[in-house]
Amino acid sequence: MRRLLLLMIATLLVHGQMMAQGYQLTVKLKNYKDGKLFLGHYMGKSTFLADSADISPAGVAVLKGKTPLNAGIYLLVMPDKQRYIETLIDKHQVFEVGIDTSDFVNKTTYKNSADNDFFLAYNKFLAAQDADGKEIQAKLKAARTADDTAKVQPLQTALMTKIQDYRLKFIKEHPDNILSTIFNAMREPEVPTKPANEDSLFAYRYFKTHYWDNVDLTSDRLVRTPVLEAKLQKYFTQLVIGMPDSINVEADVMIDRTRKNKEVFKFVLWWLTYNYESSPYMGMDAVFVHLVEKYYVGGEAYWLNDEQKNKIINRAYALAPNLIGQQAAQLELKDTASQAISLYKTQAKYTILVFWDPTCGHCKIEVPRLDSAYNAKWKAQGVKMIGIKTEGSREEWISFIKDHHLKGWIHASDPQSTSNYRRLYDVYSTPVVYLLDEKKKIVAKRLGVEQLDQVLSRREDKGDKATASK
Repeated sequence: MRRLLLLMIATLLVHGQMMAQGYQLTVKLKNYKDGKLFLGHYMGKSTFLADSADISPAGVAVLKGKTPLNAGIYLLVMPDKQRYIETLIDKHQVFEVGIDTSDFVNKTTYKNSADNDFFLAYNKFLAAQDADGKEIQAKLKAARTADDTAKVQPLQTALMTKIQDYRLKFIKEHPDNILSTIFNAMREPEVPTKPANEDSLFAYRYFKTHYWDNVDLTSDRLVRTPVLEAKLQKYFTQLVIGMPDSINVEADVMIDRTRKNKEVFKFVLWWLTYNYESSPYMGMDAVFVHLVEKYYVGGEAYWLNDEQKNKIINRAYALAPNLIGQQAAQLELKDTASQAISLYKTQAKYTILVFWDPTCGHCKIEVPRLDSAYNAKWKAQGVKMIGIKTEGSREEWISFIKDHHLKGWIHASDPQSTSNYRRLYDVYSTPVVYLLDEKKKIVAKRLGVEQLDQVLSRREDKGDKATASK
């Protein structure tokens, strides 16, 4: 279930209509007389196959199609599928490439492609700086003191300035070129000197406010490059406060910025949705639910068919009842003696729900570890453990409890399947652990023993400090 949104990637690969004449890339390879040449493209940081062609005995492969390619950075991949060169695709899509695999940078040539002449010149420029870059890195690695590092920093700054000056000069001379669009997007705001009346957060606010100034979101040129995804990744991990409410606001603002271009809108909405649905950080599923409710339920994910859209919406609906901060759903269960057990009648400062299976290999490891932590520390902190059997026979369940001395727990099951716990608590694998507070609100979920212990300790520390301040 965690990788549900991979199904969306395929829908992002539909080519748009840019020109009527299609594309034709004639590639002449010096060192190949057969095999297959592949044409790939970026979709964010990932790469996907766009086309392929057989290499003739004369070493020529012709990649062509009636539908134009979307603009971006493409990859001409050799038959070994290991080596490749990057090639720009924009408005002019009929050109020739000459490749000598002994030196991709210095021996590659283009005919009738000014975009790639510029791109090749830039790559040659970077290659010329490579020796200086390696020397600087070697000096940084060899540095033993802060003074040693400080002596190298000016060299590193000078090299980065040289590269940036090259890009800025190109932008000035060729403002409408696809390479200028890429160079502009790679720029970061230059923070001015802090005014006297500003506080210590001035630099952060300025950088964040101007972060997207040079990124052209009205064109789809950046979608098929690694640049846009890298910008999104940095913005949402380093500049946006890592709380769901804050992320939701910023995500909506970011999506609004893309409204003028369908391809950019599609990519940004996809990236945000996938990123937060698959996030390893607890609580980020709230962002996923927000995005689905606002954009997918409302029909704005126009590129999805009904089946794809419904899978995503159903996933969000499965998560919505068990988000962090939500009131936990009531559970009416039976204990080992078939007596009624009610979650809300179980009074405790903290309640830990453990959905587990006595036949599950991972449960056999984690449940005893949870029990050890409970007896060593959590019991004294006011924790009650409720273990809910999800699979396995009654005999296997009772035997595991006895063999591992799981005393002090409330052991429960749902023999008649009346509680709907799988949907309410998103239990489709085991073990699944929830931490509830005194009012049965969800504090944390899907944590291991160590992380759960840290959450409890932080809450206890806050409680002690609050009591001491009174």
